[in-house]
Amino acid sequence: MTVLFSRQCEYGIQAVLYIAAKGKDAVVSSQEISEVLGIPREFVSKTLQLLCKCGITASIRGNSGGFYIKKNSGKIHLLDIVKAIDGKDILESCVLGFPECSSSNPCPMHKKWKKLRENISDILSTESIDMLKVQMAKKIK
Repeated sequence: MTVLFSRQCEYGIQAVLYIAAKGKDAVVSSQEISEVLGIPREFVSKTLQLLCKCGITASIRGNSGGFYIKKNSGKIHLLDIVKAIDGKDILESCVLGFPECSSSNPCPMHKKWKKLRENISDILSTESIDMLKVQMAKKIK
């Protein structure tokens, strides 16, 4: 169940972790990612192409083509992927959807959500793909 991120964002994180877990120079097809992670192939391709535009992944065309991690995985943080797919509004907008919500005009949840949002942002900005790929590698073996 998606609570915070869109389904596409969750799939993007999973796909990047999968590619990173395959190794530094791994080129992985969208078909393989789709089959192993249970994500529709078209969705994998679309999501990873979006991440290509942000410089997180890159692709190689052809029969032996696929996607690979473009940046050093130690420099890619979960926050980079979240912002690339879901945008920064998820960590800046009102949890109740009030467009005028702010510190000077808070909604009933503003203070509590602000603390949670800051905690989430801290976690996402410190967890790198490099740190998480080892756990992913164990999961896919």
